[in-house]
Amino acid sequence: MRKTVLVLMSLVFIFISASNASEKGGGINMKLKSPEFENNGYIPKRFTCQGNDINPKLQIEGIPAKTKSLALIVYDPDAPVGTWVHWVVYNIPVISTIEEDSIPGKQCINDFGRKAYGGPCPPSGTHRYFFKIYALDTELDIGEGTRKIELEKAMEGHVLDKAELIGLYRKE
Repeated sequence: MRKTVLVLMSLVFIFISASNASEKGGGINMKLKSPEFENNGYIPKRFTCQGNDINPKLQIEGIPAKTKSLALIVYDPDAPVGTWVHWVVYNIPVISTIEEDSIPGKQCINDFGRKAYGGPCPPSGTHRYFFKIYALDTELDIGEGTRKIELEKAMEGHVLDKAELIGLYRKE
């Protein structure tokens, strides 16, 4: 009996979550890809501190119709000091491609202390790099000098859908 109740509660939660996403005009359909590397594959050297230190090309699929802007956060959760933020961009126009070596929107300050892309540069071992794209129902009114945490706070209640791509890198 208890197991049945838990299963029913889980189904109700899933249904409510799906309904809330639908009301905002989104869902769970977005996908983020790169022609440069597969999900959970190695990021080519040219996109790292050992190469040209430029952002890879990203392709976004399934953007919800009611999207007004996109936001992108790139971070390394495996850094010795905790999560290390490599790139934060917001108010990206609704586009299906973020081109290589581009600045697609307004940039926040990364953990290198710059408003720029900072490529993978792990001190040791293989690290994971999360590229997370968010479809928002608004443009955000925050300053470019802000950081990831302020962006995430400003996005609360405005996310229609999101997707992620994970890349790996290890210094040679």
